[in-house]
Amino acid sequence: MPESGRATAKDSSSHIPTTAAATPAPPATSVTPAPSTAAARRAGLLVTLVLGGLTALPPLSMDMYLPALPEVTESLRAPAATVQLTLTACLAGMALGQLVVGPMSDKWGRRRPLLVGMIVYVLATAVCAFAPSAGLLIGFRLAQGLAGAAGIVIARAVVRDLYDGVDMARFFSTLMLISGVAPIVAPLIGGQILRITDWRGVFHVLTAVGVVLTLVVWRFLHETLPPERRHAGGVGEALRTMRGLLADRVFTGYMLAGGLAFAVLFAYISASPFVVQEIYGASPQTFSLLFGLNSIGLVAVGQINGKLLVGRVSLDKALGWGFGTILLAAIALLVMTSGVLGDPGLPAVAAGLFVLMSAMGLAMPNTNAQALMRTPHAAGSASALLGTSSFLIGAVASPLVGIAGETTAVPMAVVQVSCAVAALGCFLLMCRPWRTGTSGGPAGAEH
Repeated sequence: MPESGRATAKDSSSHIPTTAAATPAPPATSVTPAPSTAAARRAGLLVTLVLGGLTALPPLSMDMYLPALPEVTESLRAPAATVQLTLTACLAGMALGQLVVGPMSDKWGRRRPLLVGMIVYVLATAVCAFAPSAGLLIGFRLAQGLAGAAGIVIARAVVRDLYDGVDMARFFSTLMLISGVAPIVAPLIGGQILRITDWRGVFHVLTAVGVVLTLVVWRFLHETLPPERRHAGGVGEALRTMRGLLADRVFTGYMLAGGLAFAVLFAYISASPFVVQEIYGASPQTFSLLFGLNSIGLVAVGQINGKLLVGRVSLDKALGWGFGTILLAAIALLVMTSGVLGDPGLPAVAAGLFVLMSAMGLAMPNTNAQALMRTPHAAGSASALLGTSSFLIGAVASPLVGIAGETTAVPMAVVQVSCAVAALGCFLLMCRPWRTGTSGGPAGAEH
């Protein structure tokens, strides 16, 4: 894999100025990887698998639980809107936790905060299996999300430590291949678990997965942020760094566009168990198969992005295609679910959801890559802001999809159209992809 500086210099396909072009040439220590970073790069496939496991943790935590949502409503005698808050709580916890873990990883390195977070995640997940009420389950899911945030934010920061330019965009697409297996197999596993036990068994399996992943991280993931590149400041400096990042219009544009696209995705995640099973009468196993098929589409398009488009087509152009397709698919779903053309049936709705999910393979890796390319000096804080914005916006979208009850999918489609329009607007108005350069240099460089 080329060195960071070389990868950045050759990224002529991106409309974002490279670090070398935006600022004076940095000292040699910031271009040549430290020994630990170089060793981590040489690990290659092993690092990819470990980081893929960390990024797979959120879809495992969410999607393995999805087929059980109708059963949870009966078991805990709670309405569907309340049970959907168990998803919102986990998502909000992952969002808020990243704001803490990201700056911590810039100060103390990547390894220690990650291991602590993974241990707490295992404990919180184990407790979820014994929750006697919906309220307590919501609380435990919040704790699970807060701890699980460490894996999400630090995985992205490690990628930024090791790669730059088009290499980073390709690596994010590779991670999507690995982490994309999780949403494919998670609902299938969840559906099979429900055949032999109840919804609490899902959390027992998640606990075992967390234990295995914690041991793998402890054994194989080495530190990628050397001491000379860490921030010595405390909370004040972390807040100043984040303020500098948010002051950069282009970084904030990619952050908001990616977060709103994630809200489209999470509206689907939250509503699809009820849409497919309650409205269209499908079994948990059929829902799991359809969910897995949609995830295959997302992974396939992500690989097309990484293997064929990156380096040949500008990242902004690929993003434009992705956001445009998401919007068109969301509009089609709104037309079908509103009954304007009659009852379309499950196959037509499933086709619309497949196109929408597949287009995420263009939107998600490229927004992360474009935003993080501007932040080599504060990858942990930048990763925290990217993750927090996505999860908070998704947490707001989650309860809205069930606002009209379990008998209509219109709220899901309305949320998806609204968020898709907003995402495309942020991308066009703030990132201004038609320009060959952007002003301001790397986000928050003054810090």
